[in-house]
Amino acid sequence: QVQLVESGGGLVQPGGSLRLSCVASGFTLDYYAVGWFRQTPGNEREGVACIGGSDGNAYYKDSVKGRFSLTRDKAKNAVYLRIDSLKLEDTAVYYCATVWGLCSPDTYVEVSEYDHSWGQGTQVTVSS
Repeated sequence: QVQLVESGGGLVQPGGSLRLSCVASGFTLDYYAVGWFRQTPGNEREGVACIGGSDGNAYYKDSVKGRFSLTRDKAKNAVYLRIDSLKLEDTAVYYCATVWGLCSPDTYVEVSEYDHSWGQGTQVTVSS
């Protein structure tokens, strides 16, 4: 069964860091681009980053560049999103999603791009 499970969210103070995990089961994550999205109540899901399958190239939305970073762990069939210098506006539910192959530089932030699988999300709350 194809499944993605996110974890690592929580309550963090501004300026802190978190590492979110996206662990796949039922398929080999290395062959897929993994996108990360976030969503707040009443708003659309926002794409923020993507890491490619075979090439490992990563793309970040301008608003998160320098604070978000993606890595892969082949042994654990996982992708990690590290968020540094957390801001209040980073508060959201974070989702990972997959599509075969590479990230498209033009469309990696679009929900419709990811047609393979989605996780259930993990809550990140930034608050003092």
